[in-house]
Amino acid sequence: MADQVIFWLLQGDPAIRWQTLRDLLDSDDALVDRERALVARRGWGRRLLECRSPEGGWGGLYTPKWTSTTYTLLLLRAMGLPSKNQAASQGARVLLDRGLYGDDGINFWAPRRRCSETCVTGMVLAIAARFLPADGRIENLVEHLLAEQMPDGGWNCQRYRGASHSSLHTTISVLEALLEYEAGGGRQARSTREARERAHEFLYVHRMYCSHRTGSVIDPRMTRFWFPPQWHYDVLRGLDYLATAKAAPDRRAFPAIELLRHRRTADGTWPLQSVYKGHYHFAMEKSGEPSRWNTLRALRVLRWWDDADR
Repeated sequence: MADQVIFWLLQGDPAIRWQTLRDLLDSDDALVDRERALVARRGWGRRLLECRSPEGGWGGLYTPKWTSTTYTLLLLRAMGLPSKNQAASQGARVLLDRGLYGDDGINFWAPRRRCSETCVTGMVLAIAARFLPADGRIENLVEHLLAEQMPDGGWNCQRYRGASHSSLHTTISVLEALLEYEAGGGRQARSTREARERAHEFLYVHRMYCSHRTGSVIDPRMTRFWFPPQWHYDVLRGLDYLATAKAAPDRRAFPAIELLRHRRTADGTWPLQSVYKGHYHFAMEKSGEPSRWNTLRALRVLRWWDDADR
C-alpha cells in the first residue's frame, strides 16, 4: 500500500511531486530542483501566477480572503515556488512597501489601527523571507516578533488588547515565518531559534490542541485537517511544522500523532476534511475526497515521528 500511495502522490501537481521526492523518497537534489522548477510553469502554481492583476498583485493586500496578495503568496510559498520568481518577489515587495509600520511590524490598516498585527506580520515575514531574502526590512519584522513573544512561549495577536495567554493560531504563523527566515541565513538566527524552542514547549504543553488547564480540546476545528490552512491552526499544520523544523519529538504530542493515524483511510490516504469558507482562485481538491496535500504532510510527519523512535 505504501508504494501505491507514493505512486499516487507522484501523479499529482508539481507542488506535491517535488516535496514527495525530497521528503519521502530522499531523491537527489538535482531531480528535486528540476521538479520544483515546474511549480511556476505547470499546474496550480502557474494558475495562481496567471491570476495576477496587471498592477502586479492579487486583489488587495490582505483582502479579499482568500485571493489577496498575502494569501496567494502564502499558498505559492507552500507549493515551493522557487525564491527567485519575479512575480512573487514583486508581490512581497509591495507588502513590505505598503505594510511596514512604525513599530517595525506589518499594519495594513493604519492609521485606523495603531499597532501592527502579529499574525499578519508573521505571514508577511514568511513570504518576504522566501521571496525577498536580501531585503533589510526583514530584520525589522524579526525584531518586532521577537519582542512580541509572550512569557508562555507563544504569540497572540490580541496581546495589545490585554491577552495574557498565547494563541495557537498566531503562534504557528510566527513559527513558520521564523523557520523560513533561518533557512535564508538571517543574521538573528540564533535568537529566532531560541524563540522557536520556547514556542515548541508551548505546543507540547498543550499536547498540540488541548487546554493546558483542563485537558479538553481547545476547538474541535483544530482536530480537522484543512488545506490551505490560511491563518488557522490545526493539528496537522502544527505537526508538519515540527517535522519540517526537525524539532525534537516529545511524548506529549503522542495524542496528536494517534489522531493523525486514526484519520488515515483504508486506502492509505488522508482526506481533505474541510475548506475554509470564502472565494478561491480555484479549487485544488474536493472536501471529503483523498487529499494529496494532507497525505503528503501526514506521511512527512509520521516519518519524522517514527524515525525518532528507531
